[in-house]
Amino acid sequence: MIDHRLFRATLSVLFAAMMVVAAQAAPCPGNPDALGTARDLPVDAARTPRVGHKQFPQTLPLSPGEVVLTFDDGPWPNTTERVLDALRAECVRATFFLIGKNALARPALAERELAEGHSIGYHSFSHPMLDHMPIGAAESDIDRGITAVDTALHAPMGQAAAPFFRFPYFASTAPLLDWLAGRHMVVFGADLWASDWNRMTPDQELELILSRVEATRGGIVLFHDTKAQTAAMLPAFLRALKTRGFSIVHVVAAGGEPPTQ
Repeated sequence: MIDHRLFRATLSVLFAAMMVVAAQAAPCPGNPDALGTARDLPVDAARTPRVGHKQFPQTLPLSPGEVVLTFDDGPWPNTTERVLDALRAECVRATFFLIGKNALARPALAERELAEGHSIGYHSFSHPMLDHMPIGAAESDIDRGITAVDTALHAPMGQAAAPFFRFPYFASTAPLLDWLAGRHMVVFGADLWASDWNRMTPDQELELILSRVEATRGGIVLFHDTKAQTAAMLPAFLRALKTRGFSIVHVVAAGGEPPTQ
C-alpha cells in the first residue's frame, strides 16, 4: 500500500531539486562558471515571523550548504555600487535592508538594487537604538523608514519592497515585535555575520566569514554594503562559496498583505 505522505514528501524533494538544477543551469551573461542563485525562498510572516539564530530560536528552512546574503545600512556611494557589481558578475541575488534617510539621499542606488532582482527590506529611518526609545517614537521611526524607502523606489508602499524588517543593532523589544507581526512584517536577524563593523583588511574579513560559513554550513549572513572592506572582499567570497560547494538562496516575499501604516 502506498504511503501517500511519504509519496508527497518525495515529490516535494524531487521538485525542489529540479528547481535548483534549473536555476543553476540558467546562463549568467559573461560568466559561464558563475555561482548563480540556486533558488528563491518565499517567506511570509504567517509562517516565519522572526528568523535568524543570532536573535531568535528559529531561522529560515535552509538545507546544509545554503547561504542567504543580506546587506544592511545602505545605499552608500561607491561601496554599494561595488557590492552590486560583484553580485551581478556572479548572477547572485541578495537582500538589502535600507536605512530610510540613505535611500532618500541615493534613490538611484535603491532603484538599481530592485531592478537587478534583489529583495529590498526596511531598516528604520535613522538607525537608532529602538529599544532605548519610547515605543511611539520607535514606531514612528520605523514608519518613516518604510515611507522613505518606498518613496525612493517610486512605488506604492509595500509593493516594491518586501515586508521584511531588520532592527538596527538587533535591538528589538517584545512590544515592537508584536507590533511588526500585526503589520505582517518578517523580522530578520542573522545566523552569522562578517563582523565588518570592525576594522580589518579584506583578506582578514574573507578568512573570518569563510570560517564561520564553514562552521555553520550556511545560513543567513549579515554584511554591510557601507563598508569598503566588504565591497573589496565580496568577489573572492562568492568564488570561494562556489568552489566549496555552497549555494545561494534568495528570500522573496510570499505575497499576502503589505505592511500597513
